[in-house]
Amino acid sequence: MEAVVFDFDGLIVDTESVWYEAFRQVFRNLDYGLTIDEFALCIGTSDDVLFAHLKKKVSFAKEAVIKEAESIYKDRLQGLKLRDGVLEYLSSAKKLGLKIGLASSSNRNWVNGFLERFEIKDYFDVIKTADDVANIKPDPELYLAAIKDLKAAPKDTVAFEDSKNGLMAALAARLNVVVVPNQVTSQLDFDGHRLRLDSMSDMPLEELLVAITDSGEKII
Repeated sequence: MEAVVFDFDGLIVDTESVWYEAFRQVFRNLDYGLTIDEFALCIGTSDDVLFAHLKKKVSFAKEAVIKEAESIYKDRLQGLKLRDGVLEYLSSAKKLGLKIGLASSSNRNWVNGFLERFEIKDYFDVIKTADDVANIKPDPELYLAAIKDLKAAPKDTVAFEDSKNGLMAALAARLNVVVVPNQVTSQLDFDGHRLRLDSMSDMPLEELLVAITDSGEKII
């Protein structure tokens, strides 16, 4: 393997679980129970997918919902931290001489804000966000742009994802995919990945790379 590419939201920092709780609270006030399966529609892609679905279920003003959810989210923002094992994986990848990329469906300001807050931006050789492409996940464009700039072959690149939309994007780009679900996405079904971890702290990066290199089969 010559490169690793990380998703951001839900994988490096579990923003997804906080957003789910925020949106669930807002819709609870509208007498609608937002399920994880419904929220998963937008994980790794645009919120527009979720809102289009919910418009068929309940009456609401999109702008008001977003404003209220953002207010709830901001109240919990300071409690966010890097997911277990993330810093160790970045450090190991750097020591191993791997090229390191990031591919996120969020905008650059959002991603950079967290990378700078946690002082990990310098680990990444390439950062691709929604600002860099015409189509976000599940379209493979983000991953294709990342590996192009990394000058890495798809077969020699590992993508780390937490969502179905991200998994679909990375598979379409023909990358080796490791799924690391978060609190919300752990309840979803995934298919096509090479390896699934509960946390990056479950297995050292060196061991993971050996497992993927030695076997072409999916590892559970």
